[in-house]
Amino acid sequence: VQLQASGGGLVQAGGSLRLSCAASRSIFSANDMGWYRQAPGKQRELVAAIRSSGRTNYADSVKGRFTISRDNAKNTVYLQMNNLKPEDAAVYYCNSRSPTGRIDYWGQGTQVTVSS
Repeated sequence: VQLQASGGGLVQAGGSLRLSCAASRSIFSANDMGWYRQAPGKQRELVAAIRSSGRTNYADSVKGRFTISRDNAKNTVYLQMNNLKPEDAAVYYCNSRSPTGRIDYWGQGTQVTVSS
């Protein structure tokens, strides 16, 4: 398994979750890592990304609430999600993108459900 996501679940609005994605070393250290999400009937969208340099970017809808980080020693990327809202509910996917941008690897997805 190259990308293994975990940490999803059911949480009340205002609550927090932390997603983790463990990657094979070959697709982690030099790659940009990201979290995407897809809600029913909607397109998959970028939530947050972190470059191999550590530079981050976020979707406007999650700025100030979500934090992406990576642990290069553990080949793991995290998404700390605070103050969750019902509209954050979706299947969250971990992504690894090669340095050339030509190859994408995807995890299996983890469900996040937010009750109001």
